[in-house]
Amino acid sequence: MAVIEQLIRAESDGTISFGNYELPEKKKLENFQHNGNILKVKTYKDITKLESNENFVYESVPGTAVTGFKETENGVEFKVEGDSDAQITLGLLENTEYSVFIGGNSIGKMTTNLGGKLNLSVELSGNGLVDVRVEK
Repeated sequence: MAVIEQLIRAESDGTISFGNYELPEKKKLENFQHNGNILKVKTYKDITKLESNENFVYESVPGTAVTGFKETENGVEFKVEGDSDAQITLGLLENTEYSVFIGGNSIGKMTTNLGGKLNLSVELSGNGLVDVRVEK
């Protein structure tokens, strides 16, 4: 299991890891500083949510654990794990088309809405860590 006991942590490669889907009750950690940004995470078995500088970045229902989360000007990439399949919403650039890869396989192109949100489903049950990459 790859749950993040401290809720969020900075990794030596410059990425972040966050989320604990094993928690029975909601926990949050605010004011976590990373690369000049102020991060806030809320997580437990039902939801995991990440904000950066009060802007939406990531949400999963039910809760997940995310490792190696990296944002670039072209998109995001991370590994995700959970007890069951998850609906993931990412905060990206509005009205932008992205290529989406799950487990190394392309699932096609998706366009964000006016709010910049992109929704995808990830099959997690029994799969361990699953790679997700979203790029322009």
